[in-house]
Amino acid sequence: MPQRIQLSPSLMTMDLDQFKEQISFLNDKVNSYHVDIMDGHFVPNLTLSPWFIKQVKKISDVPLSAHMMVTDAPFWVSRLIEVRCDAICFPSEAANGVAFSMIDDIHAAGLQAGAVLNPETSIETVLPYIDLLDKITIMTIDPGFAGQRFLEGTLDKIVRLRQLREEHGYGYAIEMDGSTNLKHWKMISDAGPDIYGIGRSGLFGLTNNIEDSWNQMTREYEQSTGFPFDNGIHHRAEQSGEAR
Repeated sequence: MPQRIQLSPSLMTMDLDQFKEQISFLNDKVNSYHVDIMDGHFVPNLTLSPWFIKQVKKISDVPLSAHMMVTDAPFWVSRLIEVRCDAICFPSEAANGVAFSMIDDIHAAGLQAGAVLNPETSIETVLPYIDLLDKITIMTIDPGFAGQRFLEGTLDKIVRLRQLREEHGYGYAIEMDGSTNLKHWKMISDAGPDIYGIGRSGLFGLTNNIEDSWNQMTREYEQSTGFPFDNGIHHRAEQSGEAR
């Protein structure tokens, strides 16, 4: 049975010298943008920032989802609320004692609250507040750097989250993040997340041209999964003759 997915390209993996061109092309084709916020402590890397989100909002109306990899989660939640980031996803590993207050603050601002689970982190970590979450992100690679080894065992958490959602009527979307590409499309699709985070290996690094890369990505998705590519935006555009 054909399935509809949501696609969320990682802005950290875009080509900075082609940033505006790539954003302009993707704006009417993707469901959201994935923005990695790292503090150099939670993971040994520094990437994007709330200031960056403000700049993206000047050239895009696509919803932005922040994936925080930080030790002081409440501090960064406040900064992301200030710039009106559409979805704010905190690291569950740094949320003990502050999860409920962060979720309350995010929801009070009219924004979506999410939690991220690293590969070693169990679903039980977020069970105390799972009913309050709008999104749960499952890391399918180690956090901090693009291009790391895909960890197939993490897909079991996606399956379990789907079961919990069906059993209890929870409202969260399930996102996966890491190494979404030709080699892994099928096994990811079989696990059944709602949102596919995608970066260099599955999109931006395929060719030197974003339109060619997009077309190759959709072909690889269809080749691997056996499903026509449909994220509720691109498919409709093709049907109406508006796709580029």
